[in-house]
Amino acid sequence: MKIALISITQNGVNISGRIIEYLESNHFCMQYTFQKYFIKNTVSFGSLRDLTADIFHKYDALVYICACGAVVRMIAPHLSSKLTDPAVVVVDEQGKFVISLISGHIGKANALTRKIADFLHAVPVITTATDIGGKFSPDSFAAANNLHICEFHTAKEIAAAVLNDKLIGIKSNFDMKNIPGCFGENPNLGICISEDISLNPFERTLHLVPKNIAVGIGCKRNIEPDKLEKFILQNLERNNIPLWKIGSINTVDIKKNEKAILEFSEKYHCPLKYFSADYLMNIDGEFEGSAFVLKTVGTDNVSERSACAGGGDLLFQKSLKTV
Repeated sequence: MKIALISITQNGVNISGRIIEYLESNHFCMQYTFQKYFIKNTVSFGSLRDLTADIFHKYDALVYICACGAVVRMIAPHLSSKLTDPAVVVVDEQGKFVISLISGHIGKANALTRKIADFLHAVPVITTATDIGGKFSPDSFAAANNLHICEFHTAKEIAAAVLNDKLIGIKSNFDMKNIPGCFGENPNLGICISEDISLNPFERTLHLVPKNIAVGIGCKRNIEPDKLEKFILQNLERNNIPLWKIGSINTVDIKKNEKAILEFSEKYHCPLKYFSADYLMNIDGEFEGSAFVLKTVGTDNVSERSACAGGGDLLFQKSLKTV
């Protein structure tokens, strides 16, 4: 998860620094500080409004250490949809409250709020109805299990039914553990977890599809972003893989600053995963090796090996038309 922490006071700088130390072992974090309180290893800014406009869609989560009202005014022009907006969390300047403001479920703001509040010994403020009532939420369930929601209107209907203590049906082609008590017999409304969206076991079915495709990318240094984007999209279409099934973009760690890969990830909301050359070389399987790539990068194949780095099987070999 890419997280931006933004502070406008000296105490806010101190709090954001503490949060980063806590989060950075599992997340990519960047600290933005108002220019008057600039410190080393942070990014200085002069206008909160301009900063928000610049980074709003570049991070998975934005954590502001300032007044909640100010944040609302800053983010309002950039809000689009709970399906695509980043998580927005607000911490008060004394670190007493942590507020989940935007994208609580799908964006994981609620989970991040709880995590930061626990670290700061603060009060988490979460207002989504299913959370405060301890109820099952299709949004949270999908986000936690890396599932794509196909019918958002049906997800809302299911959430409303759960809040009203009604049972909902469940059909899954995958093993499930700790099944919530809200699931039961209901032929009219339910959830289907499957690769096959043509299945309709209920009169009104919410299809949740696993985002279980990893795209491995190996490319030349400084490849043009438009060229790489076109290449990826063409290959997905050729293999009948919809974008929303992509769970991650995988590559070797020396590509961490490759602009084309970063821009594709940001544009299509695909998480990035990086792996060392040594790790990739130790993945079992039959891959198309290259002596030149081995000498240059440290692994004989980047795209195929990184695609399998999460433990999956190679569905398609690398394209003959490499970029």
